Amino acid sequence: MRNYFVLFVLLGMTSFLIACNSPYIPKEKAYPMVYFPEKKYQSFSEPTTPYSFDIPTYASVNHEVNYFGVEKKSADWMNLDFPIFNSTLYISYNTIQKNQFDTLLNDAYKFATNHANKASSIEDSVFTTPLGVHGVFFHIGGDVATAYQFFLTDSTHHFFRGALYFNTTPNADSLAPYNAFLLEDVKRLVNTFRWK
Repeated sequence: MRNYFVLFVLLGMTSFLIACNSPYIPKEKAYPMVYFPEKKYQSFSEPTTPYSFDIPTYASVNHEVNYFGVEKKSADWMNLDFPIFNSTLYISYNTIQKNQFDTLLNDAYKFATNHANKASSIEDSVFTTPLGVHGVFFHIGGDVATAYQFFLTDSTHHFFRGALYFNTTPNADSLAPYNAFLLEDVKRLVNTFRWK
């Protein structure tokens, strides 16, 4: 009986060693190299929109906006799609009605803080662009669906809001190069933004 046990163990070890003859391939220790397009911009201005700004040439404007199941086929609402990055800058615009500014302002802060349960940090910074447009920029850290949100307003007539989302599972490490690249485009949009 003991001889059968020894024979069984030897056969098992031999078959294990023979089965494992495939070459060992180590796991890569970094993310693959990312090649980004050249930064080129064009002016976006349509007769029906109350604003204008610069957009990158590798982005496309999409006016077919669906907001929580409601179609917003307004020329003022749009998506700025980045197909090569599988991402979208969602843009909304509201004409400020009487006693509505506080509601729009609270909504913008609420949209940013909705990511607090996944975020490692939420930083907001008030700014004024070189063209005199005022706003607040939100940088949301961690594995969140959106790393950048902002709003621009004149506090009396116009309220413009943007949020950058990727159509993928949020992973701050893997999205870091893309977020850094698109941050320049978002900043360019904000710094060239003007009310008509």
